[in-house]
Amino acid sequence: MTTRAENAIKWDVTRAEGYGGYLCLDVLLSAQQPRSADHDEMLFIVIHQASELWIKLLLHELAEAARLIRQDGIEDTLKILARVGRVQIQLIQSWDVLSTMTPHDYGRLRPHLGASSGFQSYQYRQLEFLLGNKDSRLIDVHRDDPGQYALLRDTLAAPSLYDEVLLLLSRRGFAVPNETVMRDWSLPYEPSDAVESAWLQVYEDVDKHWDLYDLAEKLVDVDDRFQQWRFRHLRTVERIIGFKRGTGGSSGVPYLARAMELRLFPELWSLRTKL
Repeated sequence: MTTRAENAIKWDVTRAEGYGGYLCLDVLLSAQQPRSADHDEMLFIVIHQASELWIKLLLHELAEAARLIRQDGIEDTLKILARVGRVQIQLIQSWDVLSTMTPHDYGRLRPHLGASSGFQSYQYRQLEFLLGNKDSRLIDVHRDDPGQYALLRDTLAAPSLYDEVLLLLSRRGFAVPNETVMRDWSLPYEPSDAVESAWLQVYEDVDKHWDLYDLAEKLVDVDDRFQQWRFRHLRTVERIIGFKRGTGGSSGVPYLARAMELRLFPELWSLRTKL
């Protein structure tokens, strides 16, 4: 028996007007093209494609956060960063699904991967640049794709999210050094005692600087979850292939371990010892 509400369901929509057309599902769901008959290759492909979609959303949200910070729109930025945190949780949990692949499963699959590696993800590289992990050498692998290379070069040369936040601190009257806010944005960020002191002023008078304090804590959340994502990546790789070299030529687990030493927003961590 159908209800009155069910009678209102539109069953006669065209393909272009409907759910599948809006989401371009014919394109999306045809993008999984296993190179072997191995059962687990679909898992490997879907996890990495889904991760690329989540990263695309992160880039979309963080670019908007940077724009809002340039306009002193902290309240809206906090909402964006809360969403970023939820997306990061999805990425962290994706490693739990991939870790159901055993060493034996991956051993059958690996020959079909060729030289492909997550290291070559231009979206991941753009995400790292946007979050402040700048290294100009890392765009060389994308020289064969002019569009990707230009995008990464532009992101490398632009202020990172943290750079925008430090520019905001400077506009608010905090003593942020000129060499910090007027520098070559393509170079890696160097921690500054003066920047730490500026943040200490925020943390030592939370009532006066509540919006900046809340922004700083949201950034710590982003940094923390980024490290959790990297840690789960490392453990998943170690669980599946041990200390073998990665398909793209990296050292594998040791490379991932070195990457975990990075703090995206260093003074927001170091100041805690001095509070």
